[in-house]
Amino acid sequence: KDPMTLIVRVGVLTPVSWLNSQSGWFQSMFVHEVEARKDAHSNLLSKSETSDLYKIQFHNVKPECLEAYNNLEAEVQHKLHLDQDYPCDVVGSWNTWYGDQDQAVHLWRYTGGYPALTECLTKLNNNKEYLHFRMERSKMLVSRRNQLLLEFSFWNEPTPRNGPNIYEMRSYKLKPGTMIEWGNHWARAIKHRQENNEAVGGFFSQIGDLYEVHHLWAYKDLQSREETRNSAWQKEGWDSSVYYTVPLIRSMESRIMIPTKSSPLQ
Repeated sequence: KDPMTLIVRVGVLTPVSWLNSQSGWFQSMFVHEVEARKDAHSNLLSKSETSDLYKIQFHNVKPECLEAYNNLEAEVQHKLHLDQDYPCDVVGSWNTWYGDQDQAVHLWRYTGGYPALTECLTKLNNNKEYLHFRMERSKMLVSRRNQLLLEFSFWNEPTPRNGPNIYEMRSYKLKPGTMIEWGNHWARAIKHRQENNEAVGGFFSQIGDLYEVHHLWAYKDLQSREETRNSAWQKEGWDSSVYYTVPLIRSMESRIMIPTKSSPLQ
């Protein structure tokens, strides 16, 4: 006769026949039933009335080339804005002040979603002037990365604003599977961060580093940032929003950024 099959769990040998007889209470301890979700979180959290897609670029520039890089980027962005054949526009461009040094950050909007992105890239790859720009730009860069993003439905629409302002981008890498929970909490929390018109935009990644959220804020200066953030704690409900969202985070990063001269967000 075959020897009795055993299962090892937490250092204890347990007969399978005994486990089967105790399946009710045993399964209740170790099996967690999750209700099936009816749609992708991108559809549940993004703005259904628009089909805009966003791209964020992080360019690490050679220190001696930053000024030349900013001038070159401004020239190309201006030409793309004037050309109606390209369904894209730059939302904002910045240099990182505190965070990764000698870094440029660009946020682009593609009106029409993925088809607009494909159309734009196809046209640019056939534009000799743009290809020359990319070649010149590559000489100035140390590294670069990007992400495709969607906009949270409950966040402010990022629109041009007058300056001078400093901008903070707070980036959160979430635990996989927690995006819906994050969105539910922040849909309530964002109302506590509107008093000084500091909320610019909120986005979550679709391609690139996944389960990453970017919140973009504007302040007059660092002191204004400090006062605005402190005042949120005086509002009922803000503390519970922080309490419930912190456990969802794997890591987080803050960048303080200065807009470039050509940025629509000043």
